[in-house]
Parts: sequence; structure tokens; C-alpha cells
Amino acid sequence: MDCRVVVEAAVPVYDVETPDEAVRIAISKTGGMLNPDLSYVEIEMGSRSSPAGEELEPAFIVADEALVALELEMTVFNVEREEHAARIARKEIGQRLENIPLDVLEIEVLESGDEAEDDDDVATDEDTRDENASSGDDSSGGNDGDDDLLPEFDELLEE
Repeated sequence: MDCRVVVEAAVPVYDVETPDEAVRIAISKTGGMLNPDLSYVEIEMGSRSSPAGEELEPAFIVADEALVALELEMTVFNVEREEHAARIARKEIGQRLENIPLDVLEIEVLESGDEAEDDDDVATDEDTRDENASSGDDSSGGNDGDDDLLPEFDELLEE
């Protein structure tokens, strides 16, 4: 199963005057800490709300220092449970963002991971549709090579 995990990070930023400036610097700073190892992590501005439900700026500024809420999104592949995906995402991101608190906001199971897990051999959506549409193994010329390779890879993983 594949999951998309969204993690919230509280990134400190110094010498800023406006929330927009704080967010830009926080995104740049976070990107610098994650790249090149985790260049596939998407960084977005987070959202905050008051206890009364009122929308607040993503950056809290006091004395030219800010704490910025960012959302970091990454896809975790081949996990058994959603909790496993959350632990992997927190560990991978947390190793690069030292002293920055992280909290898992959302875990979404991706559809393609469910379909591949249900099949005996790993296949793409197109391969699955082709197999359902025709019962002959030799009907699709380009996919036969892929179908032959994938079970061998699975056999290697089982050993």
C-alpha cells in the first residue's frame, strides 16, 4: 500500500517584519535542509486557527522573530499500515529538520497502491485494464515484457 503523508512543521525564522516574508524565508530554509536528499517532499504554507475557529496567519511574529507553520507532504511506498507510513515520514523528514517539531496532520491511502496489492503480481492500472479486457496473455505486445519482469522482481523480494 502507498500513502501520502502530510506533516506539520513549526519552523523558526529570525529578523522578519511581515508574515509573508517569514513564510518565504521558512520555505526556503526548509527546502535547503531537505534538499538534495528529500527533494521529493512538497513544502507548502500551513494553516492556523484560533480556539474560536478564526483563521490566522501561518506565521506568528514577536520581536522580529517568527514561528511559521508549514505543511510537508511526501509519498511513502510499500507500507503495511497507515501508522507505518506516518512513522517513516516523520523519521525521514525529522532527520533533516533538527530541532523542528513535527506533527502528522493527514494520511491518505493512494488508490494505485491498493490495486497493485490486490493483484498477484505488481501491475500498473493500464496492465490491469488490459488483463481484464482480454484473457489472452499475448494480446498486448508492450506490456508482456513488463509483466514477465515484475514477477521475477517479486520472487527476489520473497527470497
